[in-house]
Amino acid sequence: MKGPLGTLGALYVTQYLGIGFITVGLTAILRDGGTSLDTLALLQVVGLIWPVKFLWAPILDRYGSRHRGHYRSWLLVLQGGLVLALLALVPFDDPGGRLGPLVAICAGYVFLSATQDIAVDAVAVRLLAERARGAGNGIQVAASYLGNLIGGGACVVVYDRYGWRAAILLLAALTSLGLLVVWRLREPVRTDRVESTRAAYRALLSVFGQPGCRWWTFVVVPLVYVGAGAAYALVTPALVDADWSLARIGVVTGVVTSAPAIVAGLLAGVAIGRFGRGAVLVAAGVALAVSTAMLLPLLTGRAPLGTTVTALCCFMAAYTAANVVLYTVNMDYSRPGTGGTDFTVLSSFGLVCSFVAASVGLTAADRVGYPAVAVGAVVLVVAGVVAGVAHQRRFRPAARVGQVRPTEPVAV
Repeated sequence: MKGPLGTLGALYVTQYLGIGFITVGLTAILRDGGTSLDTLALLQVVGLIWPVKFLWAPILDRYGSRHRGHYRSWLLVLQGGLVLALLALVPFDDPGGRLGPLVAICAGYVFLSATQDIAVDAVAVRLLAERARGAGNGIQVAASYLGNLIGGGACVVVYDRYGWRAAILLLAALTSLGLLVVWRLREPVRTDRVESTRAAYRALLSVFGQPGCRWWTFVVVPLVYVGAGAAYALVTPALVDADWSLARIGVVTGVVTSAPAIVAGLLAGVAIGRFGRGAVLVAAGVALAVSTAMLLPLLTGRAPLGTTVTALCCFMAAYTAANVVLYTVNMDYSRPGTGGTDFTVLSSFGLVCSFVAASVGLTAADRVGYPAVAVGAVVLVVAGVVAGVAHQRRFRPAARVGQVRPTEPVAV
């Protein structure tokens, strides 16, 4: 875990540990204790903090310590805050008995995690050269699955065997490793500090003024995300309709499919550096089309375990690879001086598209059926890939003017 990629990987994994626990593990624990679905839906609402983090991203680009490192000073506070927020959950031995304070702490954790993500992304923009951005974003996407797998899977196993306190203390201990990484981080001296808060907030819109950025953000990203997201939104209800138990659905969609997604994220990142963004986008698009076709038996009511798990694993691997490409081009458009704001606002738009995709997919499926939506999803993805390849041919990533690179190795 040495060098910039190791630093970023460690921080991204620890960032998602608590998120995975809150969205998957804690939901399962509360449901097992008899909490109603309406109440569980309230817990999921705290996740909406994540897509709106662009509202305060300019603050991180504008303010920071010159002595301790601009973004490192934020990370020291935020990573420590994540640990403290998790430790605040320790007294809740009966989480279903005090849901109000529990949800409040979870909301605080999600806010800290989203803000930490802004700072880590900004560090990535400044540290990674063009050729390394694919690997960096491959690590980021893979880390999200690994963090969710540990937080939402392994910690639930620990809870089942050793109880609430053991699970929370394990989460806190793993998250605290990120604090050690930040402590040893040597951030390059910043010479392009944003001159004012107003200038920092102007970056929310000026980022779209770069050549090809609007094409990428408002054409390519929505087509790919809505297409893939609409198809994936059908999976859980189709599995329920096929008489799968909730336990099996949770294990397969939350744990089993994470392993190929992690591998695909890392491989896509390496492939981008070697073959380019357009080539990997084409490969991911073809894989998405094929894997969506593999889901058709499930979508028509036939869901044997082996073939269904294989199809889901292939789909998640392809979706992850496409996600890495989208994130990498977002980083291409992120300027060093406002990296936190630029990458956050571009990525947040993709997140909004994902939320819309789920709603659109399920609404359409209710009217025309699962298979028709799957076919429509493939058409959208193909259109997105075609637009994306055309974009990359016209607007190749170039070295940013004034790009700051580390003057010394980043230590962890």
